[in-house]
Amino acid sequence: MRRTLGPAIAAVIALASIVSSASAQDKKATGGFTAGYTDIGPLIGLGGIGSASASFGGRFEHAIKTLPSLNNGILGIEAGFDYYSWSGLGYSWKYIPIGVTANYHFKLDDSKIDPFLGAGLGYQLITCDYKGSGLGACSNSAIYFIGRAGARYFLNQGMSVYADVGAGAATFNVGMMFKLH
Repeated sequence: MRRTLGPAIAAVIALASIVSSASAQDKKATGGFTAGYTDIGPLIGLGGIGSASASFGGRFEHAIKTLPSLNNGILGIEAGFDYYSWSGLGYSWKYIPIGVTANYHFKLDDSKIDPFLGAGLGYQLITCDYKGSGLGACSNSAIYFIGRAGARYFLNQGMSVYADVGAGAATFNVGMMFKLH
């Protein structure tokens, strides 16, 4: 557990300093998450599956349209993947969850902040190696439900800090997103 805590604390401190310095800069609107917006970026996940200390992955999202009947929120479609691995006393596991979610992005007056809720489905590719009794210690790949809440904080028009929490892959993901032009 201590191996997980050090990198996690360092990542949170680094992101907090980025957000803090961005907050001290000009507060003018950055454009934010609007219909037609597309971004991609890498993530680090914590609190994942089994004994894995961290995951590495990425997210890609495209804002489909404004939803006037839902307080002018934005519908986005997000694809994501993560990679976990761990091993111990005669076994090793590798998980690669791949999923797609429909996200509802709340409309706020401050376009630098983009909170969202999402739900979707994923498929986890599982490979494992167990040197033992052969009692079925390895699980099969499977479809799974994804539920998450998250937010972006726009540092400028082309880059944002991203975080999400929920079920489906890691419990907590944090990373940077970059707008595709």
